[in-house]
Amino acid sequence: MTTSSKHPETIGLHGGDYRSDPATTSVAVPIYQTTSYQFNNTDHAANLFALKEFGNIYTRIMNPTVDVLEKRMAALEGGVAALAVGSGQAASAFCVQNLCKAGDNIVASTDLYGGTVNLFKNTLKDQGIEVRFADPIDPKNFEKLTDDKTRGYYGETCPNPYLRIFPIKEVAEIGKKFGIPLIMDNTASPIICKPLEHGAAIVMHSLTKFIGGHGNSIGGIIIDGGNFNWTENKKRQPFYNEPDPSYGGAVWGEVVPKLTGANIPFIIRARVVLLRDLGAPLSPFNAWQIIQGLETLALRMKQHCSNAEKVVSYLTKHSKVQKVIYPSLYDGEVGKRAKQYLSGGFGALCGVELKGGVDAGKKFINALKLLYHVANIGDARSLAIHPASTTHSQLSPEEQLKAGVTPGYVRLSIGIEHPDDILADIDQALKTI
Repeated sequence: MTTSSKHPETIGLHGGDYRSDPATTSVAVPIYQTTSYQFNNTDHAANLFALKEFGNIYTRIMNPTVDVLEKRMAALEGGVAALAVGSGQAASAFCVQNLCKAGDNIVASTDLYGGTVNLFKNTLKDQGIEVRFADPIDPKNFEKLTDDKTRGYYGETCPNPYLRIFPIKEVAEIGKKFGIPLIMDNTASPIICKPLEHGAAIVMHSLTKFIGGHGNSIGGIIIDGGNFNWTENKKRQPFYNEPDPSYGGAVWGEVVPKLTGANIPFIIRARVVLLRDLGAPLSPFNAWQIIQGLETLALRMKQHCSNAEKVVSYLTKHSKVQKVIYPSLYDGEVGKRAKQYLSGGFGALCGVELKGGVDAGKKFINALKLLYHVANIGDARSLAIHPASTTHSQLSPEEQLKAGVTPGYVRLSIGIEHPDDILADIDQALKTI
């Protein structure tokens, strides 16, 4: 690392080992827009392909611009290695496919991003991988659904629409009893939550959201905590304890620590098997764009959280608002988890149940002038959407309610504009209901 700092403001700018470009001394990270790389000689090429040494072979597998992003993100989350891919969806899929083959299963939280739910319920099912869904309100639900074929647990730190913080430590400890790693989607909570510190083994993000922060580039990333023992329970994790015929019989749990000196078989297998065979690389240009966002992420998150708290305070007192959903507003065990796992703020997302149902939700959205009506979160700009008439419109009324989407529910992603301007726009829109 170019810095030993633990502060995210510094890591976003100096994390990893990039200081300047060795060819030009450029401080700004260059865009290495190339597909391939010159080998020193035939022995060098053979060693790279045999994983006897690491280096650039082909941009589908690794790229110097992408490498800077990977190392900074690993440092930011407190992990030891990372793999950037073409989207958050690809990151979610790779996390599961790097543990499971046909006939295996994972146990996932019921509180997940809708795209993840569809991936788990349909596409992975078609590939022969079963996803069992456990209500995270009681962490023991994960244990109840575990059997000999369960390879992983999967949760989302702050999922919408409920915005109930996931019990990271509790589920991670259950997993450790069985030799099962916990994978956490931390997309909505960068900086303010560090799942690896609470026992998670793997963290993933949609880089498209807060980290990129400007709504201009799609990307995803997987971060390996280096804290999971992949060889302790050999039957539980066959991918890491049985010979891989696609790599000359390599046993990843043994080969990778010997080769790298680090406990990162998960991320290495994801790179040299899944990324090699399935593709979905992050483009160097998108990596460069996302690096620009990463450099200011810590500062933006402070403003996101501060603005969101002001909006929540305003909405909880408004006569046309039936209910406000925000992590800090929960009581009981769910409220305790918000305080336990979040630090420095409670996030940028809030849910608003408006009096008047679907019509009120539509009127509110249509009246907004500053806030954008888009299907995204984590932008520097403030965003709003009415899920019942858009993202969840294909569901029946009963299914919508089960998913936490009520007729008048509006999801807000609060940006970094001046809070007075955000509140003024929300206020004028509420007057139209």
